[in-house]
Amino acid sequence: MSDGSLSQDEIDALLQETESLEIDTGFGGGSEPLSEDEKGRFVALLEGAIDSQASNLSILTRKNVNLERPTLDLVMGEEIIDQLPDEVVDVKIDFTDALPGEHSYLVDSGTAQAVAGLMMGQTGVELDDAALSAVAEALSQISGPVATEIGNQSGKTVQNAPPDFQSVTKDKVRLPQGEVVVKLEYPLMIEGENPAKLIELYSLSLAKEIITATGAGAAEAGTGAGAPTAAAAALGAGAGGSGGGAPQAGIAQTFGQAFGAPQGLGMGSGQSPPNVQPVQFANLQGAGAPGEQGNIGLLMDVYMELTVELGRTRKLIREILGIGEGTIIELDKLAGEPVDILVNHKLIAKGEVVVIDENFGVRVTEIVSPMQRMSDLT
Repeated sequence: MSDGSLSQDEIDALLQETESLEIDTGFGGGSEPLSEDEKGRFVALLEGAIDSQASNLSILTRKNVNLERPTLDLVMGEEIIDQLPDEVVDVKIDFTDALPGEHSYLVDSGTAQAVAGLMMGQTGVELDDAALSAVAEALSQISGPVATEIGNQSGKTVQNAPPDFQSVTKDKVRLPQGEVVVKLEYPLMIEGENPAKLIELYSLSLAKEIITATGAGAAEAGTGAGAPTAAAAALGAGAGGSGGGAPQAGIAQTFGQAFGAPQGLGMGSGQSPPNVQPVQFANLQGAGAPGEQGNIGLLMDVYMELTVELGRTRKLIREILGIGEGTIIELDKLAGEPVDILVNHKLIAKGEVVVIDENFGVRVTEIVSPMQRMSDLT
C-alpha cells in the first residue's frame, strides 16, 4: 500500500502533463483570436475610409475635422466598460447583407453635444431626441464609407442598418454578448472643440468575416465579381503572360466587349492572345447610322432639367406644419447609398456626393440600363 508520497517517476509524469497545458490568456484559449497580421490588415482596411469619414463629418458640422489612424485592441466587455467615461452616447449601426454582424460607435456625452450643436446650429444643446438623432446621423455618415470600403475590397454588397441610439451610463452600453470585442479608438479633432476619441466596436465574428472576405479578394487577384481592375489583370494574365503589354490588352478586351466589339475575343484557357485593334474603340464615339446621328444633332441644344435626389419621405400635414429650424427629416435611403440622378424626373444614373471646393457635386457611379429607362417611360 502507498504511504501517500510520490515517486520520482510520478513527479516527472505530472510535470510533463503540466507543460502540455495551455495557459489561459483571458480569451478562452492559448492565443489571441486575431494574429498581428490580421490586426494590421484590418486597421489598414479601415484606414482607407478615414478621409471620406472626416470629409462627411466636416460637411455636417461645417468645421474642419481631423480623424486619425485607429488603434486596435481585443478586449472583454467588462474591460471596455472600465475604460469608458461615465456618460456616453451608444449608436448601434450593424452591418447587413453579405457581411452581417454587430457594429457600433461610442462617444462621450461632451463630444456628442458638440457635434449635435454644430449640426443644429445651436450652442449648449441638451442630449434630447433631436440632438441624439443628429449624432446618430453623423455616425451613420462615418459608418457609410467603412461599409463602402469593405464592399470594394471584398467584392460583396455591405450595407448599414438604420442607427439605434441611446444616451446611457457606461454600465448600460450594449456590447456583443459571449465573445471578445474588437475595439478601435480614433483620435478625433473638430475645429474649435476639445480633442476627443471615437470608439468603434466590432463583434469578433464580424471582424473575422471581414478580414477573410477582403483577404481572399486580394489573394485571388481578380476572381471576385465587381472588381474591374482585378478583372483586367486577370484578362491580361490570360492574354499572354507577364509582358508589359498584356494588361493593356486585357483592358482593351474588357471595354471592347462592354461596348459591342465583335465576339470571339473572349478569353479561355489555351486560347491564343486576342488581336486587339484600335478600330474597336470607334463605338465609344456613339452608335448608329450617320442619318441617326444627324437627327439627334437637331436636339443637342435643347435644355433639360437635371436633378439629384438624395431621398424621399412621406409625412402627415401636421408633421409638415411642425417642421422648424433644427428638425431632422429621415429619408428612405440608408447612409452611404448612391443618390439618384434624374433628367426631367426620369432616373438615368446613380452617383455619390462629393465636395468640389466650396460646392457639392455628384460623381456618376452607375448608368441605368436602356431597358430600365424604357420601362420608366412607359
